[in-house]
Amino acid sequence: MKYLVVGSGLFGSVFAYEAAKRNNFVTVIDRRSHIGGNIYTKEENGIQVHQYGAHIFHTSDKYIWKYIQKFTKFNNYINSPLANFQGRIYNLPFNMNTFNQLWGTITPQEAASRIKKQSQELFGKKPKNLEEQAIQLVGHDIYEKLIKGYTEKQWGKKPTELPPFIIKRLPVRFVYDNNYFNDEYQGIPIGGYTQIIEKMLDSPNILVRLNTNFLANKNSYLENYDKIIFTGMIDQFFNYKFGKLEYRSLKFETRELPMDNFQGNAVINYTDVAIPYTRIIEHKHFEFGQGNKNKTIITYEYPDSWDSSKEPYYPLNDKRNNNLYNKYHDYAKKQNKIIFGGRLGQYRYYNMDQAISAALKLVNKEF
Repeated sequence: MKYLVVGSGLFGSVFAYEAAKRNNFVTVIDRRSHIGGNIYTKEENGIQVHQYGAHIFHTSDKYIWKYIQKFTKFNNYINSPLANFQGRIYNLPFNMNTFNQLWGTITPQEAASRIKKQSQELFGKKPKNLEEQAIQLVGHDIYEKLIKGYTEKQWGKKPTELPPFIIKRLPVRFVYDNNYFNDEYQGIPIGGYTQIIEKMLDSPNILVRLNTNFLANKNSYLENYDKIIFTGMIDQFFNYKFGKLEYRSLKFETRELPMDNFQGNAVINYTDVAIPYTRIIEHKHFEFGQGNKNKTIITYEYPDSWDSSKEPYYPLNDKRNNNLYNKYHDYAKKQNKIIFGGRLGQYRYYNMDQAISAALKLVNKEF
């Protein structure tokens, strides 16, 4: 079989690797000048810089953990971001350290009582939006200081306009534990993420072409390949036949500073709506301060509205967009040569382990 994989991120690269192992011929194209999609990292001054935002690998799936370790070793980095609200630092995720910093509470009973008192107006009610869901989970104080402004910046909408499920991803713990994830396995690949994709695509059965726009020669590709794995925007593939899906974009401002340590943590979120960026990433802390001791590299991450001239990073999975995606999904089923995958092709938020798992499910189905 001759496969064309459009996009060299995790989903596309895992599929290409597995297809090539089975003696199929795979061409991987990407409109960017590098492989790896949004997990692309680049070494600067001995520091692995995450070019498209912080990526921390985490999973509870032992098979996926073993699978990704075929391509690299991982360190034991634990994701423990901080929040800065008007110059004061709070621990994330919301845990006993956060509650103590806010209220001076010592015991879980004190903290739970404080949250219960602040959320009593929503007791027993089904939250209608993100604001109500957040207040029900953690009360008014945490919502006002650590959720509301950050959410407005991140999504470009008021929390009352967003669905409640978005906030359910945030852990709330009544223990003194700053580990953001509950997953059993977690870490950062030693030497960065790009090497993983390089190894996946290192096969005599795989041809990689960068700076290549699929849509510019769509008909030719459809004629010359047996099947196409498309990881771009599904609505764009069909020339917005049913209308445009909504996305959120990001802007990154990266600086090299003449110091060893800028902020003392890999990620600090800025939750005040008056500050335009959502977080500052200091890349060397992902690998415990490795790299040039006299330099550090930081990235300011700014949320941005999306249009066709910008990168689509996050699908906006509200009711309107999900219904529209379902139309594209149903229409896509009728295309016998095209398989849509990844965050943009399937219009859903994927963690890295979920992207790998989805690609392997496709491999099992295909072969």
